[in-house]
Amino acid sequence: MTETVRAQYEAFPYPERKPTDERKRLITGSPSLPVEMDHWLWGGARDWSQPLKALVAGGGTGDALIQLAQKLTDAGRSYDITYLDLSQASRRIAEKRAEVRKLSGITFVTGSLLDAGDYGPFDYIDCCGVLHHLPDPQAGFNALAGALKPDGGIGLMVYAPHGRSGVYPLQDAFNVLLQDLPPEKQLKAAKRIFDRLPDAHPFKRNQRLVDHKNGDAGFYDLLLHSQDRPYSITELWAALSAAGLDYAGAPEPQLYDPAPLLDDVPDMERCARMQLAEDLRGTFKTHVAYARHKGQVIAPPMWQADAIPHLRDLDAKALATHLTKGKGLTIDTSGEAFHFEIPAQAAALVERVDGTRKVAEIAPSLEERDVWNMVEAALCSSGMMHYSGILAKGE
Repeated sequence: MTETVRAQYEAFPYPERKPTDERKRLITGSPSLPVEMDHWLWGGARDWSQPLKALVAGGGTGDALIQLAQKLTDAGRSYDITYLDLSQASRRIAEKRAEVRKLSGITFVTGSLLDAGDYGPFDYIDCCGVLHHLPDPQAGFNALAGALKPDGGIGLMVYAPHGRSGVYPLQDAFNVLLQDLPPEKQLKAAKRIFDRLPDAHPFKRNQRLVDHKNGDAGFYDLLLHSQDRPYSITELWAALSAAGLDYAGAPEPQLYDPAPLLDDVPDMERCARMQLAEDLRGTFKTHVAYARHKGQVIAPPMWQADAIPHLRDLDAKALATHLTKGKGLTIDTSGEAFHFEIPAQAAALVERVDGTRKVAEIAPSLEERDVWNMVEAALCSSGMMHYSGILAKGE
C-alpha cells in the first residue's frame, strides 16, 4: 500500500466508528460470521472445541474483528485473533472498540498484509475491502494464501464494477486535479466540485452508492481513493486460482444464478454462469466470497441429517407464523425479490431451529424431510440459514 493510501487512512479512518457505540449495538455482516464460515469452509462440521487462530488482514476500524471476536465469545469458543493494518489511527479505534466490549484474545499489529505469513499460519483469514487497494493486488492474494493452514479458509470482499458505475471517472478526475493536496484539502475541494456535477452524471444516478453520504471518511474512500480497482467474478476466480486457491462460495449464492432472469439457461461452466448473472443483474457493488486451498473445497452439508441449522437475522417463531399462512416465502436479496413455494407444514419444522438441533431431530420423518428440503433451498440460497455445530453441546 502506498504512502498516499496510508496518509488517507491516518486522516480518515474507515469506516467511521465511535467506540462508545459498542455499548448499544454490534455491527454484523459477511464474511466472518462464524456459522457462515463453518457452512462454506468446513462443511458445517468444524471442531469448535479447538481454538480458532484467525487473521483480520487490513482490519481498518475493526468491524470484522469485533464481530468475529464477539460472536465466538458469545458461543463460548476460544480464539486467537491477529489484527493487522497499516493505519495507526484505524488501529486505535479498533483497540478501543475491543476494550469497550472487554474482548480478549486479540493481538494488534501495525503492518502490511503482505507480511501475513510472519504471524501465521491461520485457520481463518478475513480480508475485506483491502486487496483492491494494493499496488499489486495479486501479491496480496498470494500472501494470504501463504499464511493459511492446509485446511484453513479465507473470507474476503473486493469491489465489483457494475454497481460502482460513475465512481472511477470521478476518482480519475479528482486524482488529476487534487493529488498534490493533503487529504483534508482534497476532501473540501472535491465536495465543492461534486456539488456542481450534473444530475445526469452516472454516479448521481446510481442509487446503490451511499458511502459519500455517510461522513467524510466514506466520501473520501469512495471518490478520492488513489488506488482502487474492481473485480468481475471471473477476475476474482482468476486471482484466487493464481494464488493457489479455489472459490468456495458466497453468502447469497442465489444472486449468482441467472436462471430467474431467463427462460432457458445455457449449458455453462460454473464461473461463466456466475459471470452471466453478474452481467444481467448489473448491480453488484462488491463480491463477498469464501476460498480454500486448491482441491480442498468442502460443500455445505445440504440434505444431511446430522447438520445443525442456524437462522440468520430471523426469528424462528415469527417465520413459522408467516409460513402457517401457506403463501410461501418471498425474500428480498439486494433489492431483488425471490419467491419460494413452501407449504404450511414447514412452520412446525422452522420453529424447532435453535442452533443445537440436528436436521434429523427437526424433520425426523421422510415426509418432513421433503418439506425441510424446501426450507433449506430457500433460506440457504438467500444467506438466511447456515449449518454449523458451533453451539453443539459437548463439542
